Amino acid sequence: MSISKTRQKLVDVARQLFAKNGLENTTMNDIAVASGKGRRTLYTYFKSKDDVYYAVIESELERLSDKLDEVAAKRIRPQDKIIELIYTHLIMIKETVVRNGNLRAEFFRNIWMVEKVRKNFDEDELELFRKVYADGKADGEFDIDDVDLVADITHYCIKGLEVPFIYGRLGHGMTEETSKPLVVKFVYGALGKNGFK
Repeated sequence: MSISKTRQKLVDVARQLFAKNGLENTTMNDIAVASGKGRRTLYTYFKSKDDVYYAVIESELERLSDKLDEVAAKRIRPQDKIIELIYTHLIMIKETVVRNGNLRAEFFRNIWMVEKVRKNFDEDELELFRKVYADGKADGEFDIDDVDLVADITHYCIKGLEVPFIYGRLGHGMTEETSKPLVVKFVYGALGKNGFK
């Protein structure tokens, strides 16, 4: 098994153990045993359980980043791409938190650590928004004076919506289908979208 595959296997096993037992109730030995690797192998890649936890968060953010890159690569109108990026972000964050069971409390308890790991992801996401907004502005679809500022505002608004979205408090009782037209109207209005339907 290659170095990167071995490391990824350790991260995957750790994520599953953290999700099932929680961070506090999982030891480095548990990870080594469950992965079928020795403690020596585990310590070759990670100095501590915090390092493993950091790698788990990073891995989860890579999944989200890959999905956003797929959306950004689509050949659709900039205004449709913005809406799809917003919903993809929120849905993937919710899916990540839900699939990580007992680890979800740790995500919220250790938000400073998540934010530290998330820095590169946030910068990449901001760059995606900048590009889509610049394309929309160049096409005459958006009436934006400052693309960077609009990208920043969008990014921080989405981050602020994560927890309410995860807990179903955003648009209480609304489905994605019923909320989407309202979100579209709000976003397009803010972007000065010409003639949206």
